[in-house]
Amino acid sequence: MTTMSVPLNPVVAEVTDRIAARSAASRSAYLARMAAAASPRPMRAGLGCSNLAHGFAACAGPDRVAVKGVATPGVAIVSAYNDMLSAHQPLHEFPAWIKDAVREAGGVAQFAGGVPAMCDGITQGRAGMELSLFSREVIAMATGVALAHDMFDATLLLGVCDKIVPGLLIGALAFGQLPAILVPAGPMASGLPNSEKARVRQAFAEGNATRDDLLAAESASYHSPGTCTFYGTANSNQLVVEVMGLHLPGASFIPPGTPLRKALTEAAGRRAVQITAQGEEYTPISQVVDERAVVNGVIALLATGGSTNHTLHLVAIAAAAGIQLTWDDFSDLSAVVPLLARVYPNGSADINHFAAAGGIQFLIGELLDAGLLHENVSTVAGPGLSRYRQEPVLDNGILTWRDGLTRSADPDVLRPVSEPFAADGGLRMLSGNLGRAVIKVSAVAEQHRVVAAPARVFTTQEDVNAAFQAGELNQDVVVVLRQQGPRANGMPELHGLTPALSAVMSRGFKVALVTDGRMSGASGKIPAAIHCTPEAAAGGPIALVRDGDPIRLDAETGRVDVLVEPDVLAARVPVDAPHDDTAWTGTGRELFAALRRSVGPADHGASVFGPAFTDADLDELEFSA
Repeated sequence: MTTMSVPLNPVVAEVTDRIAARSAASRSAYLARMAAAASPRPMRAGLGCSNLAHGFAACAGPDRVAVKGVATPGVAIVSAYNDMLSAHQPLHEFPAWIKDAVREAGGVAQFAGGVPAMCDGITQGRAGMELSLFSREVIAMATGVALAHDMFDATLLLGVCDKIVPGLLIGALAFGQLPAILVPAGPMASGLPNSEKARVRQAFAEGNATRDDLLAAESASYHSPGTCTFYGTANSNQLVVEVMGLHLPGASFIPPGTPLRKALTEAAGRRAVQITAQGEEYTPISQVVDERAVVNGVIALLATGGSTNHTLHLVAIAAAAGIQLTWDDFSDLSAVVPLLARVYPNGSADINHFAAAGGIQFLIGELLDAGLLHENVSTVAGPGLSRYRQEPVLDNGILTWRDGLTRSADPDVLRPVSEPFAADGGLRMLSGNLGRAVIKVSAVAEQHRVVAAPARVFTTQEDVNAAFQAGELNQDVVVVLRQQGPRANGMPELHGLTPALSAVMSRGFKVALVTDGRMSGASGKIPAAIHCTPEAAAGGPIALVRDGDPIRLDAETGRVDVLVEPDVLAARVPVDAPHDDTAWTGTGRELFAALRRSVGPADHGASVFGPAFTDADLDELEFSA
């Protein structure tokens, strides 16, 4: 395993330093709270007799003795298990494995709580998608409820997809005096090639494939327990948190239902005991998630063209640790981080191909050797990121780690820093008189990265698709879809627009999307300025665009502008508005109205755990043509 010291890239160092300086007060306050909450004794030792009796009433055998005795560390299991979702179904077996492993390591594990796990794949284009982003906050709060009993000295977080991992992390960071290890389930086996699935989706949108054809393709793609194999938010979650040191090394992409997956799950339980305050390697999550780890996570995302959702989630996770991460930090890092991976939708390979080509171990090694990652970090596996160059294996049934590949096994999927797919990262930030936005360029061909065309303005996905079906989009066009931000309707993903817009592009027209909504980790070949902020519902300039206005989206220079004279734009008033609370109902949406009213802007993580986006915030923003 290479451990040589490499000088840190000066831009990486500068961005890290300015994040630390910007966050000095909030980070210090956070760490002080965590230090005050820490205890060298098991947390439950401070409970009264009645309180403690409730905590072990349902225990039996040695676990009852251990909990009652308050001498051994307690480990909380917080799980997103359900058997509807393929990625989370394997978690069903994990608690029993973990309890045995923790017991053998001298601790006691209890299932502390479950959190909801919502599937964006099921809710795409449905009303339920408007709850999706807010489910992250619900998961964070549910994690907090699970840990609020003062029974535990470490946490194992069982979850995989989209909002689930960020929510678990935000909740665990509120109890940052405790160690926390994320325990993934692994990807399903490769199914129908992603390119074929995309072809059938586009054919269906054009009326050239039947529903039976589409369902057959989708079920051949999503066909067994495990995480979906394209490089969306779920797999971006796994890669990013492993590079942040929150998984055991190599845990991300080991398939479910294998002996190695079971061994890694058991090892996570044993390791949790070792890193409690009662062990010899106390490693609370508040020490793991620091400025350097956050920067490492951003760099891993950029180097792989990962999910655009993490321009929200990483900001919110960092804030939960008292760290102020901004889109400018993403932008400056993107300029020096090369694109090293092509995984669908950025290429034809899936995440299993990525892992076979060298996976996270090769990626980390390359970035460390180029001075693009902080090596001197705390991780749940111990000090230093270099140990994450290693991959887990079973040697005669015993879990061990060996050095990972130092040469890519497939340069079409994974490349060294010396021969990247692109010189800069797969995500870029845009600014202009329409505000700020995010664009994923790793899957967008160079000839499509600059689009200048008239606007067609919509406020619902259904209206966009209806216009497509009517042939109204068969022209050079910038589709402006607004009232899709967090304050408007919860910021749903708009991935369902991809087949229609792809069809327009395939007919030879220039096409782009500008929206205050999300496009998810499945953002593909259509240039899309997403997360536009301030959003229309907050009075952002996207609310002033009219049909026919010329818009220029330039991913090369990082601009997104409506080419209208400033005085003309300033004289306009919005012509549409978000749903009010009485209209935002059905599919449980009324239960989330309070979150919609208090949510912050996209560039602040679209979070409710912080100050709301006020008119005063808008007054401080400047938009230049």
